[in-house]
Amino acid sequence: MTTIRTALAAAATAAAMGLAAFAAAPAQAAAQPAFLSASQMPPSSTPWTATQVFTGVPENGGALCAPYKIPAQNTRYREFNTELDTNGVQITTVARTEADAVKLVDTLRKSLAGCGTLLEQQNPGLKAVSAYHGKLAVEEGAWVYSLDTADPQIGTTDIHLFSVGRDGRTVTFVRWGQMGDLKDAPVSAFRTTTKTAVNKLY
Repeated sequence: MTTIRTALAAAATAAAMGLAAFAAAPAQAAAQPAFLSASQMPPSSTPWTATQVFTGVPENGGALCAPYKIPAQNTRYREFNTELDTNGVQITTVARTEADAVKLVDTLRKSLAGCGTLLEQQNPGLKAVSAYHGKLAVEEGAWVYSLDTADPQIGTTDIHLFSVGRDGRTVTFVRWGQMGDLKDAPVSAFRTTTKTAVNKLY
């Protein structure tokens, strides 16, 4: 594992410590939100595989980039992998109210926008750049970000794409990552994946 993956996992573990504001959210009255399938991830040179949908949040918090959590209650997730070093996750949570969902989206967006700066502070020598790639017109909206990192000591680079979208009280977070630079990332295809993720919720 590279330094950046360790840093992301550490930040995510801290994020998973808890925030009670959303912990009491009731389950969606309608059917459970649907998830992306493996074939709906951005195209890869080797096929994607998807796990089953699990209850709660991933052990590493989904590699969120800030000390903030998506609550485990009323949350489910699915992880994605290829035969190469490419991976992803979708985490979906149902907030207690729409106002709570709006607050969660806003907090996650701020976290993603400041991720590079935070990681550089936590890991001297690491080069990390966060970028915003715009809002998508789907349901109540979705927002796309990237994180481009380089560890000069190890000589590795990693690129991650993130998105946060909302449909009513339901918030979904999607992450895609692999070794490489932003120029190697399928930003356009990830936008399509994000739109699909939000549209599929209900």
